[in-house]
Amino acid sequence: MKSQKETIRSESATDSVKRAHGRWYGDACGAAFAMELIGERWSLPIIREMMLGPRRFSEIRAELPGLSAKTLTERLESLEGTGIVAREVLPPPASVQVYRLTEWGLALEPVMQELGRWAVRSTLHDPTLPITPVSLMLSLRTMIHPERIGDLALTVRFEVGVSKFTGRLGQGDLAIHPSSNGDPEPDLVFAAEGGFPFLAVFYGKWPREEVQALRIEGDPSLVQRFVDLFSLPPKCAS
Repeated sequence: MKSQKETIRSESATDSVKRAHGRWYGDACGAAFAMELIGERWSLPIIREMMLGPRRFSEIRAELPGLSAKTLTERLESLEGTGIVAREVLPPPASVQVYRLTEWGLALEPVMQELGRWAVRSTLHDPTLPITPVSLMLSLRTMIHPERIGDLALTVRFEVGVSKFTGRLGQGDLAIHPSSNGDPEPDLVFAAEGGFPFLAVFYGKWPREEVQALRIEGDPSLVQRFVDLFSLPPKCAS
């Protein structure tokens, strides 16, 4: 049996989540509890935008134009209250406040990957809708087929508008982080003003020559091997 102290601690944690968003299923199911933690409207897109590193409030809001400042403030407070997000101040010379995912919050990536693979099987999914640069990078991490990588090892730079990311392919994984001055010279470069040209080539398998909006640099054979690592799961049967 629980001690009185453990019972009080458990009740306090429950009260904290209740205060964070004001809704409660009253269900012991872990999946239901997960939705209590992250199921509020806008919570998942906000979490997604921090998955590759800390972000300023203004950066998150700029990437999610349909999200009001009031709602963003409320969601960040809720996610902070449940231990998914933490606030910190970057050291000088930046000295600005940012929001980052905690270790527990970062553990949501495989959960979001499974949700993504499941959701895109729906015929209702519309790939022509806007996609943020971070979402695009996470999509590539989700839709890569590790078994196809073999001994292929590459450094790849992705440029989506003004956002730049460096990917390191190897050992059955594609690690991606925001680019920095210390990154090695890339073997391949993919650049476009928005996400759709990437989706057309990587998932739609459109001929690269027909997608002029996507600039590609690097050995053509390596480009093809890299693009061939990605594909979407089949649509579900109706």
